[in-house]
Amino acid sequence: MQKKKLCKYFEALLAIAICTIHLIAGISQKNTFRKCGYKSCPAGDPDKINVHIISHSHWDVGWVKTVDQYFYGDKNYIDNSGVQYIVDTVLDELHKDPQKRFVFVETAYIWRWWQSREEEDHKRLIDLIQSGRLEIIGGGWSMNDEATTHYMEIVDQFTWGLRFLNDTFGECAKPRVGWQIDPFGHSRESGSLFAQMGYDGVFFGRIDYQDKAIREQSQKMEFVWNASANLGENGQVFGVVLPNTYFYPSGFCFDILCSDEPIKDNKQLKGYNVDKKVDAFLDVVKNQSTKYATNNLIVTMGQDFDYQNARTWFLNLDKLIKYVNARQITDNSPVNVFYSTPSCYLQALHQIGNTWPVKMDDFFPYASDPHSYWTGYFTSRPAFKYYTKYTNNILQMAKQLSVISLLGSDKENNLDLLKRYQGEVQHHDAITGTEAQHVTYDYTESLANGVSAVQETIRAAYDQLMPKGSAPLPSKQRFCHFLNVSYCDFTETRNSFMVTVYNPLAHTVRSHIRIPVTGTVYSVKGPDGQPIQSQLVPVPQQVQNNPEHKGNAQNELVFGSDLPPLGFSSFFVQSSIANDKKEHLGRETTKTFIPRRGTDLVIQNEYVKVTVAAESGLLKSITNLMENTTYSVQQNFYYYQGMAGNNSKSENRASGAYIFRPNSSEPIPVGAQTKTKLVTVGSEVQEIHQTFSEYVSQVIRIYKGEHGVEFEYQVGPIPITDYYSKEVISRFDTDLSTEGIFYTDSNGREILQRKRNYRPTWNVNLSEPISGNYYPVNTRIFIKDDARDVQLTLVTDRTHGGSSLKDGSLELMLHRRLLHDDGKGVNEPLNERGVDGNGLIVRGKHRLLMTSVADAAQLHRAVAFILTLPPIITMTSLTTTVEEYRNNYQTTYSGLTSDLPANVHLLTLEPWKDGTILLRLEHYFEKTDDPNGLSQPVTLNLKKLFSPFTIVNATETTLGANTWLQDVERLKWTTEKKLVAQNLELFRPNNHYQWRARHEDDHLDITLDPMQIRTFVVKVDHDQEHRLQ
Repeated sequence: MQKKKLCKYFEALLAIAICTIHLIAGISQKNTFRKCGYKSCPAGDPDKINVHIISHSHWDVGWVKTVDQYFYGDKNYIDNSGVQYIVDTVLDELHKDPQKRFVFVETAYIWRWWQSREEEDHKRLIDLIQSGRLEIIGGGWSMNDEATTHYMEIVDQFTWGLRFLNDTFGECAKPRVGWQIDPFGHSRESGSLFAQMGYDGVFFGRIDYQDKAIREQSQKMEFVWNASANLGENGQVFGVVLPNTYFYPSGFCFDILCSDEPIKDNKQLKGYNVDKKVDAFLDVVKNQSTKYATNNLIVTMGQDFDYQNARTWFLNLDKLIKYVNARQITDNSPVNVFYSTPSCYLQALHQIGNTWPVKMDDFFPYASDPHSYWTGYFTSRPAFKYYTKYTNNILQMAKQLSVISLLGSDKENNLDLLKRYQGEVQHHDAITGTEAQHVTYDYTESLANGVSAVQETIRAAYDQLMPKGSAPLPSKQRFCHFLNVSYCDFTETRNSFMVTVYNPLAHTVRSHIRIPVTGTVYSVKGPDGQPIQSQLVPVPQQVQNNPEHKGNAQNELVFGSDLPPLGFSSFFVQSSIANDKKEHLGRETTKTFIPRRGTDLVIQNEYVKVTVAAESGLLKSITNLMENTTYSVQQNFYYYQGMAGNNSKSENRASGAYIFRPNSSEPIPVGAQTKTKLVTVGSEVQEIHQTFSEYVSQVIRIYKGEHGVEFEYQVGPIPITDYYSKEVISRFDTDLSTEGIFYTDSNGREILQRKRNYRPTWNVNLSEPISGNYYPVNTRIFIKDDARDVQLTLVTDRTHGGSSLKDGSLELMLHRRLLHDDGKGVNEPLNERGVDGNGLIVRGKHRLLMTSVADAAQLHRAVAFILTLPPIITMTSLTTTVEEYRNNYQTTYSGLTSDLPANVHLLTLEPWKDGTILLRLEHYFEKTDDPNGLSQPVTLNLKKLFSPFTIVNATETTLGANTWLQDVERLKWTTEKKLVAQNLELFRPNNHYQWRARHEDDHLDITLDPMQIRTFVVKVDHDQEHRLQ
């Protein structure tokens, strides 16, 4: 006995040592010690129906309670749920019985539990993970939404979640499957990202009710998803649709808060029901077996926040398994039930070796019944949707500056708070706008706290990069977070100041800066100290009336510049106090006038001309001056009246936070007459100010040197005194022949073709022809007329719902104010009150591009990045002369040695571990965008990419940065359709996944194919001589 104990003791020491080595490495290695993952799966019986019981609890990262309220079990009068108790009691039960299994998903809660428990509990959790009894699936910081999220944000939140799992638990915590059971529809890009992260499969809970019925009938609930039109097999992942969303079968909820009968198996007591329960479960299995293609079935046991007392669940599940399996002997039953996990279920399917159907499209829009199309959340809470994009941009800036300024770990740690909060708001009841109002406030407060933390990082980085020689630190950089409503106290209360503009993109960007000011005459000097052209442009009166416009600025100072890639430029602004005429060489007096009746209004730059009709005051035409072609384009604002209903049945469904259900197929104009209030003409910018109603106004503008026409709208407060819900849209109508076809992006990356009243995989029957044709528009939507070789593209600054409901037309939903709940769980109407209680006001931008079809992709892909990651402005006091400042400080800087190739985007640059850097580069063109040009593969050298350092070693990882690429082993599937394998380096054997530059002439060349993202952990040699070039 003593010898056995010693053996076990040394075995445990060896396990800890190996685990420690893995954790120090920071990347999961192949597991050669513990029995976890597929090695820990229970063996089914090939001659029986194997029922995989999946014990799980779905943890919303905020919904009707805040994230921390859910974790602690606080405010249980709202919802009786506490995640910490679930984890504690599940661990207790799993330790009692090695046959039991459970799955955790949302890393945000695992992290919270880990932070609040002691070493003994930590050891218990580690032991269960390493033995395979507790499996981590999904693994992102949250279970992200798939419609309203940008792929950059999805990748980041998975990176953050997977990093914690790797650093804390090692290889056995590496997820092998995605668990997207609650998002309201599924994007094709999400499937592709899972594939690129090395996942073998993805499990879904919600797909369209018609799609599901057909799949059940044809036994196609499981399939191979070819989730990329560009990546071939490398964008392929296996998909499983769960039978009952993600809930338990009816009658089998054994949670402490449920009212279903427990299994009563003592015949000496009243109520014995074993036979009844077993018969009912066998009926479930029989019914489900007709809908799935193999003798393996998956049965989920759990729902939202179940297992607060795990004993009630496992006691009854033990009995269920025992008595169902007993029927094999007594009744020759073919049903074999056991505890399992989603990964083990997937492995069982793989071992069968079936040939599987292929899916090529996505799962939007999602409908749960004929009158419940979940397309309202594409737009719900539009101000919050914008804020999440804004804070993401600041996070990217902070991460990049941390790297290129060579900051130490102290300031880098400030990044973690915003990473955490940014990951939480990607949750499918956060960025979607489907959470309770008080939860939105909590998310917003968290993001603001995260931004405050990274502002210190940004300031520290500028303190490193700006001084020359022994110059003192520059003045403190200040942020103005209300520039979108033309308010900045700092610039409005100073006669002179400096503006520093950071460009987070890896290409030189032509941008125009807009600064709220209260003076009447200003001059601007560029980074070289020379005057540059500027304009004073009136702030629209409706914006001045916006309660968030808290200052006194009636004008904005506008000037343009070419901003260096991954760098900054500083500009010097002085008011009219200066007397030197040279100070005003760049200033221009803007011509502002009220238009005369009967005269069309025209504004133009070198690329485009815009005409607004005199009679209607509406947009009339767009002229592409490069091709000298004019197209009829009208634009107006409308609203749909939202359906009122009590949700008692499908026909009575109300329009709510989730559901878009108009009460008419025709929208109503927001105003009877459009008034063109003001026209501003100057050399840098030209604008037309329009008023459509008391609550809708717009500025149409074009900038010198920039492609496209900007439409900046302000909507709200939406009036509800007539007691009607309203959903406001902007609609563009043209004479293009489009035959019901339009196109939308998938999470900001690949483009999908849409067709009105059509689904690619089944014959759809639409009871709701408006909402049933709405799709998520994350960054762009377009129509094209191939015969006329013209494409109209609308690029957005946030996610909207959008469609083309008639030929030649595009519409985007901008804002929603609803008076009824839709019965989908949030239990309150989407009626945002705004800062003054009168209703939320939203201000946003669209960029219209009118181009030839061949030129369209090159423009809309570049413009989409500019609107997603626009230049970020900081201000500081100017306490010296311009010349003195320039002598002591850098006024322009780039972190790159040169622009990246035009088809390459720098997706990630952030501090990693032990002095390494995480680097992601992507080819952001599809293979059909520009076949003979930008869609071609591109090769670039990593070694001298960055100006402050040289890359000396690059080791490639999966997209999630949690596994060395050389260690990836994915399950392969046989499909009905042969998928074309692209000549990509991703997931291919015998490739060089690691490069080391041992000599000065060594190369670090990599090749990117269309839509390929490559992720590297790089080591660098700091080159002080070149840091400030």
